Amino acid sequence: MINFNGNIQENNTVINNNNRGYAYGDVVFETIKSVHGKLLFFEDHYFRLMASMRIMRMEIPMNFTLEFLQDQILKTLEANQLSKSSSRIKLQVNRVEGGLYNPESNDVEYIISTKQLDEDFYLLDNDDYEVDLFKDFYVAPGLLSTLKTNNKALNVIGSIYAKENKLNNCLLLNTNKSVVEALNGNVFLVKGQTIKTPPIEDGCLKGVLRKQLIEIIKLMDNFTIVEESISPFEIQKADEMFITNVITGIQPVTKYRKKLFTKDVSKQLLQKLNVKVRLG
Repeated sequence: MINFNGNIQENNTVINNNNRGYAYGDVVFETIKSVHGKLLFFEDHYFRLMASMRIMRMEIPMNFTLEFLQDQILKTLEANQLSKSSSRIKLQVNRVEGGLYNPESNDVEYIISTKQLDEDFYLLDNDDYEVDLFKDFYVAPGLLSTLKTNNKALNVIGSIYAKENKLNNCLLLNTNKSVVEALNGNVFLVKGQTIKTPPIEDGCLKGVLRKQLIEIIKLMDNFTIVEESISPFEIQKADEMFITNVITGIQPVTKYRKKLFTKDVSKQLLQKLNVKVRLG
């Protein structure tokens, strides 16, 4: 079952080919994790969604409050009998039909869909996880690249490249040849007592879990968090690398070309992240 503009209905609705999200990628979305009906970091998701809609010049409805959208998500979970499970939720907001590149209206509609997850809390992946650079196309620095939209051609092609080359993931570069992010999350490098992640200005996704980890690291006495551009050459010198998103949590990278990484800091941060989830 999906939630379409507040109506719970079967997930077999065929969208019109004039749907602006489908036709032009005129859409923003949030991927949210719920644990037994609790929406993790929902306030951060909500404010990022509002900021994304403003950047896309969408009209934000008066009823689009945090409480309203939270209620609509919970209603959707209940309709799918997922209120007592863990779930992946996609909240998608697109501009209503009408117009070509230039829309006839800035009004919006929304769709909420859910999918059950196996694990309640974030677990450390002990399998090998290899990454490399994807250099066929580049991310443009700037605000548009930080949004979650349907314009993900680069991520799709990069994912196919990773599969063809038996990689678990790829690192994306911006037009300045700095490492921006992975195909499905933000990137962190550990060197000694310094943990580094690319700044938003470089074009990386303004990740919700990225924000949570920066807050966690700032409270730790033994590490310093730095938001600075990352050169590909720095990866070879790093002690550790990990990728973050709200569904997986922290994904340690074990190999980049001939470089092997440890997982010690990932383990520490994962424990603190799960504490934050339990207490939040």
